[in-house]
Amino acid sequence: MTGKIIKGIAGFYYVHVEGKGTYECHAKGIFRNEKIKPLVGDNVEMAVLDEQDREGSILKILPRRSMLIRPAVANVDQALVIFAIVKPDPNYNLLDRFLIRMEQQQLPAIICFNKQDLASEKEKESLRKVYETCGCRILFTSALENEGVDRLRELLAGKTTTVAGPSGVGKSSLVNRLAPAANMETGEISAKIDRGKHTTRHSEIIAMGDRTYIVDTPGFTSFDISDISKEELGRFYPEFVQYEPYCRFSGCVHINEPSCGVKDAVAEGKISRVRYENYKALYQELKENRRY
Repeated sequence: MTGKIIKGIAGFYYVHVEGKGTYECHAKGIFRNEKIKPLVGDNVEMAVLDEQDREGSILKILPRRSMLIRPAVANVDQALVIFAIVKPDPNYNLLDRFLIRMEQQQLPAIICFNKQDLASEKEKESLRKVYETCGCRILFTSALENEGVDRLRELLAGKTTTVAGPSGVGKSSLVNRLAPAANMETGEISAKIDRGKHTTRHSEIIAMGDRTYIVDTPGFTSFDISDISKEELGRFYPEFVQYEPYCRFSGCVHINEPSCGVKDAVAEGKISRVRYENYKALYQELKENRRY
């Protein structure tokens, strides 16, 4: 029979089969030998080993229509990345790393800034200006006050969405608003380090409604993009595209070259300086990585 992996913990995979329920499964050794790892979201063929105890074995992973390595999920339609507006303040560099990876995977992304009940209009507008030209939808919410949640639910309807973000931004609280049945653990902000405790320890698919699923993933404090070359980094900044024809040199990387359309757009306020400075920092990081 076929089913979908909805959770994976310590070598066990929980496969949901429509009309039958969820089975605890091991994956056959052939996957290890072929260096293939089943992912949450995978559609699989499985054999039932014990119907009463709901135990089975995964025999085959069916073709994936999409796959992410970080967070490790398969067959999703879009990504929702959640950051707080304040407490903690958003880490632009970390957010940009996530957006670069989603752009590389050609996966549409929604940026959700939570805790708007704690922020001023000026703080919200500042964030909007940074990301309004990056090609992503931007949404402001308050999980505490249930603000913006209905609009977010509309954007997720009929799709499978991977949800990610740093710890402490209210991600679990927001997922609880979207899918109350999830009854997820919520963590408290550590006053000492101003960062949340990790409350989600594994990726898990949660049903929100008809053909609507969210994949909750553990919080992250870093995001590796070292497999991307410095020369291709600019491809993953969508706001650069319309200004690149005005660059004097073919292959311009928008750092030190004269007559650069992208740098001119930054100077004129058409491209966010925050985003551009992050681009330069990441370019330098990738450049340094190649030296060693």
